[in-house]
Amino acid sequence: MLEGVRVLDFTQYLPGPYATQRLADLGAEVIKVEPPNGDPARQMADGLVYEANNRGKKSIAVDLKVTAKVNELSEILQTVDVVIESFRPGVMKRIGLHYDEVKKIKRDIVYCSLSGFGQSGTHAHLGSHDLNYQGLSGLLSQHLDGNGRPVQPTFTTVDYGGGIVASERISAALFQRERTGNGCYLDLALNDVPLTMMGTHALYHLKKNKQDGPDFIDGSVVCYGLYETKDRRFVSLAALEPHFWKNFCHGVGKVEWLPHAFSPVKSDLHEEINVLFKERTMAEWTSFGESHDCCLFPVLNVEEVMDHSYGPERGLVRRGEQVHIVTNPNAVGQSAPLLGQDKIDTFKKERDQ
Repeated sequence: MLEGVRVLDFTQYLPGPYATQRLADLGAEVIKVEPPNGDPARQMADGLVYEANNRGKKSIAVDLKVTAKVNELSEILQTVDVVIESFRPGVMKRIGLHYDEVKKIKRDIVYCSLSGFGQSGTHAHLGSHDLNYQGLSGLLSQHLDGNGRPVQPTFTTVDYGGGIVASERISAALFQRERTGNGCYLDLALNDVPLTMMGTHALYHLKKNKQDGPDFIDGSVVCYGLYETKDRRFVSLAALEPHFWKNFCHGVGKVEWLPHAFSPVKSDLHEEINVLFKERTMAEWTSFGESHDCCLFPVLNVEEVMDHSYGPERGLVRRGEQVHIVTNPNAVGQSAPLLGQDKIDTFKKERDQ
């Protein structure tokens, strides 16, 4: 879908690289601009963070502190459709590659600045990471343990969500450019992403003075929750609609449960269901869910996700020398680039041809 679109990528670590990998998976040519020592993610977690989020890109090593090197980059901007950067506010202006300067070179450029809190405002100058955004947005308050303490997440939801939104906004801006001929500047803050996802919860708070959203998804009713199995694994039951709950009740031979889908947890029925789930293994309940269409699925670990049939069927999990998870089944990129494997002169020559 994005074949013929060239992206100059100044992002590092995770959110920006994930955004541009999504663009690359859609066919865009992504030229990653790295410092001489490389994106710091190359050294993070034995390089796995870099490898997982930079597949199918090109890499040029450029010292942005050297004016002559920056000027070389300026020479290829005429061939570029999108610029994305994730430095702190003011850095690109200091370098001489902020939107106003780039627009002089490429009038219809789509330029995205991806930062923690945006380019202006009270928090703009502060350093931040995913855990901070989850806390500040209220997202973390929705995941509490039995003592009411927030649970430390092992997944950087906002980093990935920010990457998704950035690729969405850039794609929309390219569509607008096709219609109007005009580029634009996108000021995207990572903290905006979880905050804008809290709309339902905010309305519940205003209208019902309730902090954790709709009753039926907060773990307080028997038809929607997590249940432990015989082998101490877990399954998710989400039989909210009557026909799904009916399929579950008939499947387990408990038609007397039919009127009680929204019975509270810690009730006698909840205890009966807990006992029932512990009578079969996770694999047995998985087969049951597939046979009875009652919104019952296993809680898989990462290894099991790789081995599950869903990913390969959808073209999202690919096995070769290693396993790749792609964001688009038509993605063609094979691996992350070596540092500086491409040269600026290559792109200059392409412009001249």
